[in-house]
Amino acid sequence: RRVHGSPGFDDDFQTNDTGDHVHIRIQQRNGRKCLTTVQGIPEKADLKKILKVFKKEFCCNGNLADVGEEGEESSGGSVLQLQGDQRNNVKTFLLKAKIVREDQITIHGY
Repeated sequence: RRVHGSPGFDDDFQTNDTGDHVHIRIQQRNGRKCLTTVQGIPEKADLKKILKVFKKEFCCNGNLADVGEEGEESSGGSVLQLQGDQRNNVKTFLLKAKIVREDQITIHGY
């Protein structure tokens, strides 16, 4: 049975000590609509399960996008995209679930 705060992780999962940063950005769409993107979550984490929890917890839709240069096959990793301004919610969740440390999270945007 899994703990609600740590979806998709092994019991021996430790926080990422390699210095990688999680970047949480906001992109303005049309009108008042915006998109929150989360990039740099450790590879040990199951992004599909994290996305499922985000969607349920924050009452928003989202998807998992592969990012890569044009002509290349998703070499840049995966990015979580969520509808609305979810920057603070994402940060709180990542800290509470002990996926990353607070000094590894960078929030971009206004």
